[in-house]
Amino acid sequence: MKFLTQPPRFLFFTGKGGVGKTSIACATAIHMAENGNRVLLVSTDPASNVGQVLGVAIGNQITPIPEVARLSALEIDPQAAAQEYRDRIVGPVRGVLPETVVRGIEEQLSGACTTEIAAFDEFTALLTDANLTAEFDHIIFDTAPTGHTIRLLQLPGAWSGFLDEGKGDASCLGPLAGLEKQREKYKQAVQSLADPQRTRLILVARAQASSLNEVARTHGELAKIGLRGQHLVVNGVMPESEADVDPLAASIRRREQASLAALPGVLKTLPYDQLPLMPFNMVGLRALRQLLNEPDGRGTAVEDRPVDIEAPGLSELVDRIARDRRGLVMLMGKGGVGKTTLAAAIAVELARRGFPVHLTTSDPAAHLSETLSGAVENLTVSRIDPRVETENYRQRVLETKGATLDAQGRALLEEDLRSPCTEEIAVFQAFSGVIRESTRKFVVMDTAPTGHTLLLLDATGAYHREITRQMTDKSMHVTTPMMRLQDAQRTKVLIVTLAETTPVLEAANLQSDLRRAGIEPWAWVINNCAAAAHPGSPLLRQRARNELKEVEAVATHHAHRYAVVPLLSNEPIGVPHLLELLDTKLGQAT
Repeated sequence: MKFLTQPPRFLFFTGKGGVGKTSIACATAIHMAENGNRVLLVSTDPASNVGQVLGVAIGNQITPIPEVARLSALEIDPQAAAQEYRDRIVGPVRGVLPETVVRGIEEQLSGACTTEIAAFDEFTALLTDANLTAEFDHIIFDTAPTGHTIRLLQLPGAWSGFLDEGKGDASCLGPLAGLEKQREKYKQAVQSLADPQRTRLILVARAQASSLNEVARTHGELAKIGLRGQHLVVNGVMPESEADVDPLAASIRRREQASLAALPGVLKTLPYDQLPLMPFNMVGLRALRQLLNEPDGRGTAVEDRPVDIEAPGLSELVDRIARDRRGLVMLMGKGGVGKTTLAAAIAVELARRGFPVHLTTSDPAAHLSETLSGAVENLTVSRIDPRVETENYRQRVLETKGATLDAQGRALLEEDLRSPCTEEIAVFQAFSGVIRESTRKFVVMDTAPTGHTLLLLDATGAYHREITRQMTDKSMHVTTPMMRLQDAQRTKVLIVTLAETTPVLEAANLQSDLRRAGIEPWAWVINNCAAAAHPGSPLLRQRARNELKEVEAVATHHAHRYAVVPLLSNEPIGVPHLLELLDTKLGQAT
């Protein structure tokens, strides 16, 4: 493997959700440790599942992995980091400033931006504090810093004066005030990330056009800010031997090879590795050890017999949704499980039944227009584009607050509005507008991957608490966005997952988080289910057998109602293929 050749001290694995970053990061850590290196594996993912993959409870402390000598792991807990960050900011002023002011600061520090900055603060310490990591030869990160978080390091340096003059109320400057004190540490972190002798970025993708295009965008964004030591790994490629014996496997392989042949030009110059699709889930040390091993000619034993499954299909869920004639339908889940595709399929079917439907997404990486590949009667499509919404918000603030400022004050206000915290506010406002629209029609929302969605809900909850706190007239009736999300008559949350161990566990964790916020998921959707496709390929049949246990867990333990969508031979792009997701009948194999 090229990405394992002469590795530097820091390795980062990044890519779209669901491409196998965690599996490859864990397999790499095991491989390097078993080759004599002292290795620390770190997850910076808000929805980390490193502990689940390794089969060890880890948490927010460096934990040795008992069955792998020289390997330790750490899961950065964004919520714990955010609380510590808030305590550092608020502690010195508690008892000094009026309690109402302190509560206002705490509310300001409750949003997603604070959580991101706090987690980033812990991440940079691992890059710059030699005492923390002196005992390790290599540090492997599951999920690399994105261009968005790196830009936190590049903010101009006038925060303190801006705060002293009291002009920083346009966005949440509170969390950024803590950045000024550690600017030198962040400068060192940028230097380390940009040095290919110290840092290697491994871009992980699937052999799918959308995944490869997303990796190309990530490559460009990171290269633009100086992170150029990059490798490409394409994971889960269908072996040619399986395509020879099964039309479904052959169709999947043709699609993958066509996507690889059309590899974006910016990726063609990168060192490149390819990993095959495995017949088993990437959970546990035995499975992980096999991922990076060179083929030894023995292959993996599979039980080649048909797989039977009976389960409700997606059309049954749409029948129930249609009865309400309006409302918000939100699809949530880990990245890479197919939320965009399923959201488009549900919206198309509701529109086909004559209902006015607004299909939208809060996922920056989603491409609904490509998925639909054409106009549909009764259906409008939009995207909550963070950049567009942020720019619109900036202009509104400059035209209102900025109108009364002198030149220096306006310049400082413009600097404030370049904060990533501004994006949080702007996206939240757009999100709230979409929720209101669902009182008149169907709104189907494809959300960002789980961690980002939970942060958006956190902003929604913070707004709800602030509004209720400010309401002095108890006779007033205000419906906040959070109240609408908690209303099961108006909002149906569909959790999307795959019939694999880790995605189901992550979906169950998401359900627990939603319930703590007072939001009860309405249904689960198990997507791309090989067991429901009755494959002929030995590899796919083995994967199908592994799926049965997970489908049973969803049906009996996790979901009030559920649907299963089979793995299809046609890629679900365009209305006819999207409708195949609903029209496919599930039953026993013949």
